[in-house]
Amino acid sequence: MYSLDDTIAAISTPVGEGGIGIVRLSGPEAHRILQDIFRRGRKRPGTNGLQPYRLAYGHIVDPENNQVLDEVLVAYMPAPWTYTRQDIVEINCHGGIVPLRRVLELCLRRGARLAGPGEFTLRAFLNGRIDLAQAEAVLDIVRAKTAASLRVAVDQLDGRLSQEIHQIRARMVDVLSWLEASVDFAEDEIPPRDIAPDLEETQKSLERLLSTADQGIVYRQGVRTAIVGRPNVGKSSLLNALLRTSRAIVTPIPGTTRDTLEETLNLQGIPLVLVDTAGITAQTKDVVEQLGIERSRAALAQADLALVVVDGSEPLTAADHDIATLLNNKPGLLVINKCDLPVVVDVDKFLPVLPRVYVSALTGEGLDTLESAIVETVFSGQVLASDALLVSNPRHKDALQRALDHLVAARQTQARGLPADFVAIDLTAAANALGEITGETLREDLLETIFSNFCIGK
Repeated sequence: MYSLDDTIAAISTPVGEGGIGIVRLSGPEAHRILQDIFRRGRKRPGTNGLQPYRLAYGHIVDPENNQVLDEVLVAYMPAPWTYTRQDIVEINCHGGIVPLRRVLELCLRRGARLAGPGEFTLRAFLNGRIDLAQAEAVLDIVRAKTAASLRVAVDQLDGRLSQEIHQIRARMVDVLSWLEASVDFAEDEIPPRDIAPDLEETQKSLERLLSTADQGIVYRQGVRTAIVGRPNVGKSSLLNALLRTSRAIVTPIPGTTRDTLEETLNLQGIPLVLVDTAGITAQTKDVVEQLGIERSRAALAQADLALVVVDGSEPLTAADHDIATLLNNKPGLLVINKCDLPVVVDVDKFLPVLPRVYVSALTGEGLDTLESAIVETVFSGQVLASDALLVSNPRHKDALQRALDHLVAARQTQARGLPADFVAIDLTAAANALGEITGETLREDLLETIFSNFCIGK
């Protein structure tokens, strides 16, 4: 997968019907393959052949039988000023499944091979156009569900995180070079240096980045939120009200919802994955309802946040208390629904650790308060500036935490007056952990783990 000597090809647009679909090639044979299969249409006066970085009109033709496969626009982009820093060809076909596949198959027959997942972006990384953090940002941009998550990904693609990591790591390497010199050339007069301030400032920088990670990961991955409660308390009505559309079936009959239903809501930039669940009851003889309840329990267990819905117009029941025992200290909100009716429910001692919000899914009363409470709960009251640099990747958070742990150990070793090579051991480990973020240091399986999540053609 990591060979750069062959030419790869793939369909780079989603499979299905559309106005345009793109077949992309990258590698030393890309231009030759294009010349084999492309027949240019009418040339503009004063032009001669394909001009780099300009679209050319013509047809893709099978050289073996002169069969025209599609009417196309093609672009040839010579290295090194391309996405992969190799020769790239993009063939803009009609967006149907058949023409795209036939053009791709022709490219493969003429010498290309099918690209692996993320191999175009992998080549961009291996050829030094982007670092590993920027490569991961490409996938984050593709998957962004809100404007806020897109901004975080674009910042990372622009290199804001990489620049910060490079600066922190450079300070570590500078200290390391002095430590190693003082060990290797002890007989020479190495100027004395107090490294404590540098280590302290580096630790502060790492802690500052780590403090943004939880919020950044929320923007990247979203918050899985289970709406749970006993039957007929208004869970599906609440889902519809939050989505501002009729997504779930709502009837006065208890137990209408038999399975989980998922929808994503853009809540102040947070991708909130709402999971409407079947009503949880203590006992039921209905086999289908039992399956729905089991899925509801599983959805609650897997959720990051729980919205526990109770009926404000009725007293609490045994089922409500049973549901409360399933939370297991999970973050959540107690939502007292149907506040448009006389409120008779007593929730003073029910789930006292959870913030509570009164709403009416029918009239919309209290929905704004509920949304604000969700954001407050998700971010634990922390609000960052809109242009703040956020660490949004769990892999980056893990690497930063390991770097911080090693740096703290290095500071403790230095404070105890132990030899310089002891300090250098932990400081080297910290620098290597940071290097994993940008790809300056690589574990054997790291590239395969990252790029296996990409789609083919990107």
